[in-house]
Amino acid sequence: MNMTLTSDVKEMKALKVELMRFMMSYKFALDEMNTKIDILKQEFQYIHDYNPIEHVKSRLKSPESILKKVHNKGFELSLPTIKENIRDIAGIRINCSFISDIYELSSMLQKQKDITVIECKDYIKNPKPNGYRSLHLIVQIPVFLSDREDHIYVEIQIRTIAMDFWASLEHKIYYKYNKEVPQKMKDELLEAANSATLLDKKMEGIHLEMNKLKETISMEEDVQELLINNERFHLPYDFLTANLDPNKG
Repeated sequence: MNMTLTSDVKEMKALKVELMRFMMSYKFALDEMNTKIDILKQEFQYIHDYNPIEHVKSRLKSPESILKKVHNKGFELSLPTIKENIRDIAGIRINCSFISDIYELSSMLQKQKDITVIECKDYIKNPKPNGYRSLHLIVQIPVFLSDREDHIYVEIQIRTIAMDFWASLEHKIYYKYNKEVPQKMKDELLEAANSATLLDKKMEGIHLEMNKLKETISMEEDVQELLINNERFHLPYDFLTANLDPNKG
């Protein structure tokens, strides 16, 4: 009896260690992805003097949530089955300023050699019937442990601030009504989603116009500055225009 009990305890301890390593692999995958995103964010800031990423949030599904999803999907209760079929255990949500930033960031991530894109769902170009918009990526990245190399799935959701605001409130409303939302409210939520999209497009248009204006001002300032022995001299605009050849262009 004691030998059996000892054997059972050893098996339980071994299972506990394996479960811990299983969850740690996903934590390490999140750490790696967050580092990659932070590097891209800083590089973009230095080169373009602009940061396309407003906010990054990451999360690990709890063991309870994982088991619930396994049960609902009817999968076998084993770690290999969970690893292959539950692909959102590690999740990252990125909020960008503009829609174009979403596709730019997605492209930069997909070009990295150690990232394998498994699935891409574009709910921006093809919104869900309820109005939900976001870009979803399922990627796989290597995680190097002491005795093995694991390839871990990570779900990445990239959306604008307006899309995230709508999705967060929509989730709260559905949670409050236990998913039984009146049709009138569904119609209003869809209208709100369309309004958020119009806002995104309007703000991006203003952003592009401001960039053009900034470039024009920058070019004029470059023309009016003269650098001699590391000392800057400002050339009056009247002086420059007075000496232009009237026969040119």
